[in-house]
Amino acid sequence: MNSKAFLMAFITIMIWGSTFAAIRASLHGGYTPGHLVLIRYLIASGAFLLYALWPSVHFRLPKKEDLINIFILGWIGISIYHLGVTFGEQTISAGTAGMLIGSAPVFTALIAVMVLKERLGFFGWIGLGIGLTGIILITLGSAGPALDISGGAFLVLMAAVATSIFFVFQKPFLKRYRPIELTAYFTWAGTLPFFCFFPGLFQSVQTATMEANLSALYVGIFPAAIAYVTWATALSLGNASSVTSMMYLEPAIAILIAWIWLHEWPSTLSLVGGIIAISGVIIVNGLGRKSRTPIKNTV
Repeated sequence: MNSKAFLMAFITIMIWGSTFAAIRASLHGGYTPGHLVLIRYLIASGAFLLYALWPSVHFRLPKKEDLINIFILGWIGISIYHLGVTFGEQTISAGTAGMLIGSAPVFTALIAVMVLKERLGFFGWIGLGIGLTGIILITLGSAGPALDISGGAFLVLMAAVATSIFFVFQKPFLKRYRPIELTAYFTWAGTLPFFCFFPGLFQSVQTATMEANLSALYVGIFPAAIAYVTWATALSLGNASSVTSMMYLEPAIAILIAWIWLHEWPSTLSLVGGIIAISGVIIVNGLGRKSRTPIKNTV
């Protein structure tokens, strides 16, 4: 990965790592999950619209043949992902959510094997096994002493799978569109389903605390808009597997910020699972990736 791709990916992960605590702050301050995802993506969509309409900017519209795929990826990578994370964080801590999302490269590798017909070497499969074991421990630890699978953890896991699909399949579009254009398309498409939460939105904004409103503003501008642009830029400059492997930093950032901001700390079992899961991610994207070879098409 070249230095610019590394820098863009690092900035993205720093911003995304802070998102989980900001979401929890907004939820604790009076927002419902539905209103929060809608308000943050109205902000993000508005920011991209202003950019697209700026007189000095040459903003291209998507080609007709790409529209269906852009809408589908927008719904998966924006709508499903953010619904999963935001509704999931009602019942699990910000740090636990960060660890589960940090496991996304494990699902990315699985998708690459099943859909893109890539082949994992010995260490790749070992890394996947370790990563999945860690994910199970994080999930069990999120439910506390009951050692059960909580609904919140399930929703965040769904989000992790969604973002893995999104990262894998957006790469070809970066050859035809600029990162900021593509991010705008996905944002606008992903915002549409959130309008089902419109009733009562203004009441939520009016009754929410100042901290909740500032947090909602932050997640609308930085994680939902700026970070997706820097991430798409990193993907356009570097290898998708190498760039995605940067996500192993996100759980540590999420835990640290949640501890400082919200005084939250994941359970011991979840922390152990997080360390195991990230170890698996490193193996998959390090030793495993070096021995991964594509399966030749015999048709």
